[in-house]
Amino acid sequence: MRNWRRWARFGDAGRAGSASVRLRLTVLYAGLFLLSGVALLAITYLLVRDASTTTARHAMMTTAGPRPVGPVEQHSLDLHNQLIASIVALGVMTLISAVLGWLVAGRVLAPIRTMTLAARRISEDNLAERLDVHGPDDELKLLGDTIDQLIARLQAAFESQRRFVANAAHELRTPVATMRASLDVAAAKPEPVPPHITALQQRLRDELARLEALLEGLLALARAEHGQLSDRSTVSLGEIVTATVNRNADVIHDRRVEVIEDERGDALVIGSRALLERMVENVVDNAIVHNAPRGWVQIRTAIEDHLVELVVENSGPPLSEDDIAHLGQPFRRAGAERTATVNGSGLGLSIVSSIVRAHGGELALRARDDGGMRLQIQLPAATAQPDSGGRV
Repeated sequence: MRNWRRWARFGDAGRAGSASVRLRLTVLYAGLFLLSGVALLAITYLLVRDASTTTARHAMMTTAGPRPVGPVEQHSLDLHNQLIASIVALGVMTLISAVLGWLVAGRVLAPIRTMTLAARRISEDNLAERLDVHGPDDELKLLGDTIDQLIARLQAAFESQRRFVANAAHELRTPVATMRASLDVAAAKPEPVPPHITALQQRLRDELARLEALLEGLLALARAEHGQLSDRSTVSLGEIVTATVNRNADVIHDRRVEVIEDERGDALVIGSRALLERMVENVVDNAIVHNAPRGWVQIRTAIEDHLVELVVENSGPPLSEDDIAHLGQPFRRAGAERTATVNGSGLGLSIVSSIVRAHGGELALRARDDGGMRLQIQLPAATAQPDSGGRV
């Protein structure tokens, strides 16, 4: 019963795949039994027929007087009855062998099912988990140990990448700050500054501001991918959206974009306020910047089935499904694969994707038929109200 309950929890995809192999093994077992049974039945039939024929002929020569049924006829009748009984017995044994084959195949495939379920649970966010296959040192355990070694190498590679991004971003902030301070000192000198030097200073300041934004984005990306949510509290996503729109009022006015807010219910989530603010900032900025002239942005927050939804739709140029598929990757932008442009660094939606995953949510992107994009974020709704300090 315990094994039956454990097997009942398998997913449809895993159950279909395992059942396919299991069915093939069952058919193989039953087919082999049937072929061997037919061969055995044929050999037995031939031997019995020859022996019975010899006995019947001998009886005809030694027995006098008429009989109701002759020896030959009786021999044929016995042989026919034996054949029918053997065929019935073979059919019953074939069914029994198929059932036994099904059970044996399930027993043989059980470790593979266990490894499949464990491998499906393991993702980029929980690479510390292992298959940890127990049992004799056979081919299945060797396969499980090999997969564990592969996962360990992947874990080391991911951790090394995240450490590099975080360390590089931290280390680069110091020279950037030093260059900005040097510009400020040079600009504060009383001597007149030539116009071309002034233009160069402004250009350097713009590039440094862009570099600082890129470094902050890398730090936010590394922090979100590490799942560092030490400042967890109950946060209203609707309030963050309103504050973000108000903060970008000048940009919205300059680009002549109409922003429509629709807040349905008190959309409370538990998480890092700093990361959630960065998530909403990137989403709103992406919708405003990558928009059509005199376009529109519609932002909706709501609670649906214990999930807080943030849906952002915007007008804009048409996007292909290939563009949408790559927008959540770092340094990938629709229509270009440059690491820096006048419209951003290409980290916006990748940071959003990492923050959503760190909060146990889901991100869905879809191209709109008449241009632009629809972005949907679903986060677990808060189940507790904040205390006086805003902590949970």
